[in-house]
Amino acid sequence: MKSVILRSPAKLNLSLKVLRKRADGYHDLKTIFERINLCDEIMFKPTADGAVRIRCSHPHVPCGPKNLIFRTARLLQEKFRVKAGVEVFLNKRIPVAAGLAGGSSNAATAFKGLNMIWKLKMPLAEMVDLAKEVGSDVPFFLHDCSWALGLSRGDEIHRLDLKTTLWHVLVVPRLKMYSSEVFANLNLQLTKPGDDVNILIRYLKNKNIIRVGRLLSNDLESSILELRSSLRCIRERLLIYKEVEGVSFSGSGPAIFGITQNQQQAEKLQALLSKRYSQVYAVRTL
Repeated sequence: MKSVILRSPAKLNLSLKVLRKRADGYHDLKTIFERINLCDEIMFKPTADGAVRIRCSHPHVPCGPKNLIFRTARLLQEKFRVKAGVEVFLNKRIPVAAGLAGGSSNAATAFKGLNMIWKLKMPLAEMVDLAKEVGSDVPFFLHDCSWALGLSRGDEIHRLDLKTTLWHVLVVPRLKMYSSEVFANLNLQLTKPGDDVNILIRYLKNKNIIRVGRLLSNDLESSILELRSSLRCIRERLLIYKEVEGVSFSGSGPAIFGITQNQQQAEKLQALLSKRYSQVYAVRTL
């Protein structure tokens, strides 16, 4: 095989409940993942020299050991004693450190691409187990589904059989937020217990967009806003528009999205908000 080119999609969290802190320092979560059509594109080309070389269109993406594609390649080389190398070109469209899991998606895409070009013949279950060593969000993207429930650290994935397609206007401020910083600042006493996640799944199944919008929630929101109070005005601005049924941050932010009834509304708001913000997208469930 000479080379392979694969899409690497972003995600949104329609609900993110932080249940408790774990003994290993991570947190137990209950979250609804939605895969969206904002995608990077990655080319994998096998080489004979064993080296892992990454080039990226985005100047702020590391191309060495800090890159999750690099870590995935080295993990697979070590586990399967792969002598071949790989040249990777990452065409970056997903904003970096935005709560959209672009790096985790890239890692999952690397598992798929390297499995193909190095002929490793890994089944899905084996890739998922290895993916947990790379990052908590990576397993979701390996399941190649539009919707999933994430438990444990978010890496225990249960596919949701939903036929629902949602449209969103997505605003990504040009500042980085790191999940470690947001979780460290979280006050668990402020999080609310409840069964909203299961109720939200029922409304998603029934395609009740108004109810879905009202049940959007993210337990990290208070921590995000405490760390970056300037994001509050974006949240309030989105809520002004009658087309927006609900607003929430994705993951640890700063990406913030509003649900709309249809594509036309999402694109209308994208045009309006693009006059004020430089990274605005109309996106849908993929």
